[in-house]
Amino acid sequence: MSGLTGRATIWQVAARAGVSHQTVSRFINGDPRMRPETRARVAASVRELGYRPNLAARSMRTQRNQRVAVVLPPMIHQGLAMALGGAVLAANEQGYAVQVVSESGDPQERADRVRDIADSGEVDGVLALVPLPPASQGTYPPRAALVVADDYDEGSRSIGELADATPIAKIIEHLADLGHRRFLHITGELRFFSARERRRVFVETVERLGLGPARVHEGAWTAEAGREAIAALDGRERPTAIVTACDPTAAGVLEAAAERGWSVPADISVTGWDNHVLGANMRPALTTVDTDHRQLGRNLMRRLTAALRHEDPPEDEAPLNEILWRGSTGPAPE
Repeated sequence: MSGLTGRATIWQVAARAGVSHQTVSRFINGDPRMRPETRARVAASVRELGYRPNLAARSMRTQRNQRVAVVLPPMIHQGLAMALGGAVLAANEQGYAVQVVSESGDPQERADRVRDIADSGEVDGVLALVPLPPASQGTYPPRAALVVADDYDEGSRSIGELADATPIAKIIEHLADLGHRRFLHITGELRFFSARERRRVFVETVERLGLGPARVHEGAWTAEAGREAIAALDGRERPTAIVTACDPTAAGVLEAAAERGWSVPADISVTGWDNHVLGANMRPALTTVDTDHRQLGRNLMRRLTAALRHEDPPEDEAPLNEILWRGSTGPAPE
């Protein structure tokens, strides 16, 4: 909060956004008549200044609790933690406090618990980052708005938009433009939906572009899978591009390729997925796909707060998966 001391005020938010303090108040109170561009400017100002509305006073005016609940599984991985962080920030920007609830049990028990939370009168809305039974849709009390994420399965593994394998197609198309014609895909564990999707898109794209047989090596989410795939290759039919399912596997490919005297990217191009922290520091730096779980949390919470204002769901602010082109990819060898 550069240049400011103490807690930011509604007037400072208004000055930063170039609007009146009454407009900021309308934003905080969720006025559905606000123009989208005005709401975006005020939201950015709230975020930049770290403004926190007086929730108690607002609750007295609106007869709302100004509180939403986020329901999580009992054990969360890094991606879920980042999604929670994004959801909390988006809620705070709209003037809502967040109550985090961890729920175990089977899907029906979770659905019953979400129903109790929604009917408690203690929250205005519920964001469920756990799957709920499809049959339970429409059975929740209207007292609180409800958004259920369809991005994680029962094991908190990525499905839905998180598992969108479109970047695999874009990687292949770009490398084909650079002259590559022999591709190999090293999969993750195929019991995971995301691994199956990446394999499916790889095969479909190679066949659609007429790039010859879609060669696939079934692997796992490990560096050893990459080393094994390279060891199994006949040097005379070496692929010029290897598309792996995750960064650890790509790291194994880089290591094994160096042992065989193959240069990356002069002899082969290599890509990963997950934007592991070490990928940017490899030599060469690894081309990968970054999945923005934090943005997922923001998108979901924005849907919930729109429902609380009786507005149509907003368009997502940005795609969740982005290709990061780095030094491990280049033109096909002569």
